[in-house]
Amino acid sequence: MFINNFDPVAFQIISFEIRWYSLAYIFGIIIGWLLCKKILIKNTNINEKFDDYITYLIIGIILGGRLGYVFFYNFNFYLNNFFDIFKIWQGGMSFHGGLLGIIIASILFAKKNNQNPFLYMDLVSLVAPIGIFFGRLANFINSELYGKVGNVPWSVIFVKVDNLARHPSQLYEAFLEGIILFLLLMYFRRKNYLLKPGTISGLFLIFYSVFRFFVEFYRVPDEHIGYLAFNLSTGQIVSVVFLIIGTIVFYLKNENK
Repeated sequence: MFINNFDPVAFQIISFEIRWYSLAYIFGIIIGWLLCKKILIKNTNINEKFDDYITYLIIGIILGGRLGYVFFYNFNFYLNNFFDIFKIWQGGMSFHGGLLGIIIASILFAKKNNQNPFLYMDLVSLVAPIGIFFGRLANFINSELYGKVGNVPWSVIFVKVDNLARHPSQLYEAFLEGIILFLLLMYFRRKNYLLKPGTISGLFLIFYSVFRFFVEFYRVPDEHIGYLAFNLSTGQIVSVVFLIIGTIVFYLKNENK
């Protein structure tokens, strides 16, 4: 059994704190950007535009992630405390909201440059598991999004939460949504199963939604929300929606229907 008592602050310069969660975003974006530039699009016509696209991408992730958390998970609170929406440093980001932000940013950038937005969304889908992996590790360090009580051999006691042995659901997500998802998408890309832009994006939504839906059974739901229809969490319900969207996108974009 592992005792988790990590400090969420990676290091501090005078009074300026650098947190592990911030580093997860930074490393995820940098590694994803390098992988795209140096390998995935090295000799393509979108390489020169990709640096400009990253700016759109970062804005989409931050705005989408924050607004997604506001609307999906804590709308009533922010309705009565509007200016707290801007206090991002206090936490509160939604993956599904960030995903919507990426989609909108990709569409706007591609439209501006007369390109197919799925060219960019497919690239992001290929490298997004890297950022997800680092993000879930940061969640584990921060003792947030923790799992339900369970006496499995690999259970973890999150000292900042209580003294109960729990499932390390953050690590489950890091493994499935990070490592496994990355390997699956790269496998399909290498085998040339995906013949049209958009099929990678569809597969990403499908696999991510399935993995997230499964892990939510081992994760404690948001305390102020609890379980909703059919005893499912908010994350599971949103995952079902994105699973349907991903299936439709994959079907429409895959030439071998």
